[in-house]
Amino acid sequence: MELRLAPSAKQVIQRAMSVTGLNAGDLAYEGARRVPDEHERMVLTGADREAFLDAVMNPPEPTEKLVAALRRHRELFG
Repeated sequence: MELRLAPSAKQVIQRAMSVTGLNAGDLAYEGARRVPDEHERMVLTGADREAFLDAVMNPPEPTEKLVAALRRHRELFG
């Protein structure tokens, strides 16, 4: 695989190579491996985390629309 890089990108990669001891291919692999992981995981902190945990521990009652949708789904798909 060949890449055309801006000089500034090349400098960043060279610095990362010198710091980590990895070659450019290994750095590319590590970076690419992280992308799907970061897009598939959600990290909540502070108030967001508390709101999520509260909703999980104390879920609200289902609305009439939700109950109707579930009933319709069961009728259609069993």
